[in-house]
Amino acid sequence: MQQYTFNKYFAKKSFLKIFGGEIRIFDENKNNLLFFVKQKAFKLKEDITVYADETKTKELLKIKARSVIDFSAIYDVVDVTSNEAIGSLRRKGFKSILKDSWEILDTKDQVVGSIDEDSMFKAILRRFLTNLIPQKFFITLNKNQVGVLQQTFNPFVPQFNIDFSSDNANSLDRRMGIAIVILLQIIEGRQN
Repeated sequence: MQQYTFNKYFAKKSFLKIFGGEIRIFDENKNNLLFFVKQKAFKLKEDITVYADETKTKELLKIKARSVIDFSAIYDVVDVTSNEAIGSLRRKGFKSILKDSWEILDTKDQVVGSIDEDSMFKAILRRFLTNLIPQKFFITLNKNQVGVLQQTFNPFVPQFNIDFSSDNANSLDRRMGIAIVILLQIIEGRQN
């Protein structure tokens, strides 16, 4: 699908949605909407559907938590169009208290990569002093950096520039890359 062919994306989460949030992911020029998520509020178990656009007529991905409210939750990512399991994302519970850290799992639950916040010092400043320091995450697969998520400086609207251009071999399935962006905006966004 064309949505997954880009190396750079721009993600924007809606501001002050009382009954659930919305995430829109565009191409890097912010011209074309490629993915849309309308999250329901007050859910005990995450069940996220990623759509092709705001009409919500074409489902692309499902991101489902395996359990209800789990500090080290595992989220399975499935391609809805082919019903193919892509892999999973596991939040590193206690390690993520001071610095966000996730594991990328293959379809057999083997760790193949990680998602890590930029630095412990900046992470602590963000959590305890100010949310004015933009977050930055590094995506690593088989010990090679394959992507960077850089939050733009906007304390009111969570926005990320996503760059997979360091992944020359296309080793990170872009469907998993999009799931990572969405999950980080939803799960880690609750801390702010």
